[in-house]
Amino acid sequence: MNTIAATEIKRYGISAVNDKVDLGPVHVIKKNNPAYVIMREAQYNNILRELDEAYIDRIHLSLQEIKNKKTRRFNNVKSLMEEIEQQTAE
Repeated sequence: MNTIAATEIKRYGISAVNDKVDLGPVHVIKKNNPAYVIMREAQYNNILRELDEAYIDRIHLSLQEIKNKKTRRFNNVKSLMEEIEQQTAE
């Protein structure tokens, strides 16, 4: 994991991450825990594009399942939850 201490950014400014961000996302450590991630704009836009594509793929899959009658309706939440519990127990 590519990391930098928050104190280094405070001391040197954002230029402290310039070289590191070329290697990939930089995790900013604050109080010994990852607190933030700094990345290039292109990487961020790529993540957003991939999320959008995955969302659209899930919608297409759901529509295909409806078309192929692979869905079920439940009359109430209780019967839905019972089915979920039964499937997770298997």
